[in-house]
Amino acid sequence: MTQDELARLRTIADYQFGAGAGAALFPPSDDLTVTHSTGGRPRQVRADAGRIVSYGTDGRFTLGLEGGRRLVDALDAPAGRVVVGSESEPFVREGKNVFAKFVQRVDDDVRPRDEVAVVHETGDVLAVGRAELAADAMHDFDTGMAVKVRAGADD
Repeated sequence: MTQDELARLRTIADYQFGAGAGAALFPPSDDLTVTHSTGGRPRQVRADAGRIVSYGTDGRFTLGLEGGRRLVDALDAPAGRVVVGSESEPFVREGKNVFAKFVQRVDDDVRPRDEVAVVHETGDVLAVGRAELAADAMHDFDTGMAVKVRAGADD
């Protein structure tokens, strides 16, 4: 990966997830592997520990589990997170969706279609996925899907 490409990916991550996300997802010390489309666009960024992100055609990242772990480690809570308790932990780990009634805390800046890490109240990353509701709706609703889980930690 060239330095220009790395800088571009970091800028996108900082814009999408907040300041510091680019350096957390793509540290200079990591040996990152980038796959490209036939047109030369980055498609996936991987590290030895797994997929960090995929780069969508809409110009936004979708998180892999490794990317979710890196964001949770780097960003102050509750940034980029939806927190659930022990009642839903085993289901979310298996890749099941998160429902609003089980959300304990959520980053107030989460909007529908945002990429988020689903975290247990102890701080363990359980899954990554796409928010289906805004943060205030996750707090207020007793029904409905809060996060469409893409990958659970036990998948």
